[in-house]
Amino acid sequence: MSAFIQIFTDGSARGNPGPGGYGIILRYKQSVKEISQGYRLTTNNRMELLAVVCALESLKTNTIPVKIYSDSKYVIDAIEKGWVYGWQKKGFAKKKNKDLWLRYLSVAKSFKIEFIWVKGHNGHPENERCDVLAVEAALGTSLLVDQYFEEVQQHES
Repeated sequence: MSAFIQIFTDGSARGNPGPGGYGIILRYKQSVKEISQGYRLTTNNRMELLAVVCALESLKTNTIPVKIYSDSKYVIDAIEKGWVYGWQKKGFAKKKNKDLWLRYLSVAKSFKIEFIWVKGHNGHPENERCDVLAVEAALGTSLLVDQYFEEVQQHES
């Protein structure tokens, strides 16, 4: 069996929309790295998707296969069932999170990715840790501005 990079992700929003964050664990052989970031106003789905995007963007090589573990049916189904490619063909008309889907499509094309759905809040150690990271980031003091989301929110108000 060839080696692969494991990526575990989770997103959280305290209110939907509200302050949010994501948590990531990257594992390759014996190396483990944790990444998290919080945003002052966002949604849970944006944080779930941004976790996957940021995890892929943080990798230093695209020559090793990647397994992404997520509890987000939104993210996994959109990709695995091909919905995102249909949305792309239609210019993401009436679809949310166009900015993040475009980032995902751009970064993902250079990787060999397998998605694995895990049931959230069900004792999966890495998923539970990612949840802690995401919640801590959402509740933190160094919250970034989710510029695209806040602009869209402002135009819809």
